[in-house]
Amino acid sequence: MTDALSTDEYRTLLATAPGSAFDADTVSPDVTRLFTPSSHRRALDPDVTVVRGARGSGKTVWTKVLGDDRMREIAAASYMMPRLDRMTVATGHSRGGEPNLHHPSKNVISKLVADPRVTPQHLWSAVVLTGLQAPEILRIEGWDKRVRWVADHMESYERALWTIDQEARKSGRTHLLIFDALEHLHNDRPVVDRLVSGLFEVALDLRMSTSAIRAKIFVRPDMYESAPKHFPDASKLGANATDLTWTTENLYGLLYHQLGNHPSLEAEKFRAWTGSWRREGEGRFIAPVDVIATPKRQHDLFVTMAGPYMGPSHRRGHTYTWLPNHLQDGRGQVSPRTLLQAVSTAATISRDRHPTHEHALHYDAIRASVSTASQIRVDEITEDIRWAAVAVEQLRGGQVPMQPSVVLAYWRDASLSTKLREVLANGSQGSGPEDVDNHRELIDELERLGVMTRRAAGATDLRDYAVDIPDVYRLAFGIGRKGGVSRRPH
Repeated sequence: MTDALSTDEYRTLLATAPGSAFDADTVSPDVTRLFTPSSHRRALDPDVTVVRGARGSGKTVWTKVLGDDRMREIAAASYMMPRLDRMTVATGHSRGGEPNLHHPSKNVISKLVADPRVTPQHLWSAVVLTGLQAPEILRIEGWDKRVRWVADHMESYERALWTIDQEARKSGRTHLLIFDALEHLHNDRPVVDRLVSGLFEVALDLRMSTSAIRAKIFVRPDMYESAPKHFPDASKLGANATDLTWTTENLYGLLYHQLGNHPSLEAEKFRAWTGSWRREGEGRFIAPVDVIATPKRQHDLFVTMAGPYMGPSHRRGHTYTWLPNHLQDGRGQVSPRTLLQAVSTAATISRDRHPTHEHALHYDAIRASVSTASQIRVDEITEDIRWAAVAVEQLRGGQVPMQPSVVLAYWRDASLSTKLREVLANGSQGSGPEDVDNHRELIDELERLGVMTRRAAGATDLRDYAVDIPDVYRLAFGIGRKGGVSRRPH
């Protein structure tokens, strides 16, 4: 059997391989780095209309995978879902909205919804026909004219759908329209809610009235809950929904997949040491099932790299569970990119500060890496949900758990409402909260986003619960906790 990696070899691999994991917002997934966690299979099923997922859970990754023939082929084989190989995919909404895409940009949407004659249902129906390349809609130039045509010619719209559906059925193919980045539809949250509600209605109608035309909507859980569902058959939407979640086994499976697929001698040695990896071509390797799915095997591998405990004994915690526990948000979810970056950072810190340590990852380095991971997570929400970052930033220097009345006092003293209005006026970071002046409701919204948690769950009276903030946000915001991971000094 091949010798195990040395401590230095493990450090080199851990420092470099996780960092090569793609950022779906800027880089498309590739053959070697694509990982297919078992819990995400249903999210790719064409018949599943709504896929709920928090920031960083994989919504944009799967949007890009579904839109790429080779990536979709890999997913089809991995999930044993041959239907994915018989699909024609179009993007119904994504971040950006360049003129050559099948959907209007954010600025165009803002102009359209300002017209009282335009309903969200008509807007999305026009997007659907454009994505399906219906001749009736392609002859019309300009989104305003396309939307008005749909509003005035619903019978023609339905006939066009029927024709496309019949042709797809005969050919054995499915048309899939993908909608992502819905938080960037508009700056005004109530408008976003109406747009998302209209999209749900149009997508559900496609699900029920056609056989070979499907819509798949990737949406944050809080946005799903916030959107009104007063249209016919809305109760059926939940039956056609699923959630993008990452179990601990999925997270470590992703880590080991990255280690085994890195183009290095250390990765080759890692594959030889950990079992029989299957070569799929194009530089892609598939790990043994136990490496990506069996907790005991994953635990033992991580102990080889990091040792069993977060200190000299078990009293400080176990490395395998400590890391994901301290990276999870208020909904109990860990961003895969955050975990990979934490491991890479821990390896680098271990090499620089603890070069003679017997394991590749020193427990103090793992602890320090959480602060770095926290900054990454905060950068993410600052980019996508800036109002949430601004709200929590006002608590800097405080300590949790914190009574809601104290949170409200911080916000009042900082003139939070004024600052949030300035953020929304900027218009570059998604939609805002439902009401910038209702600070108590802001706590509830931050809780739904997973940025805050509530001690004494279920309590509603301000005196009956305390506000907490998960470490993955708390550390970068400079908020203390008695007995918690230390804040990084500034």
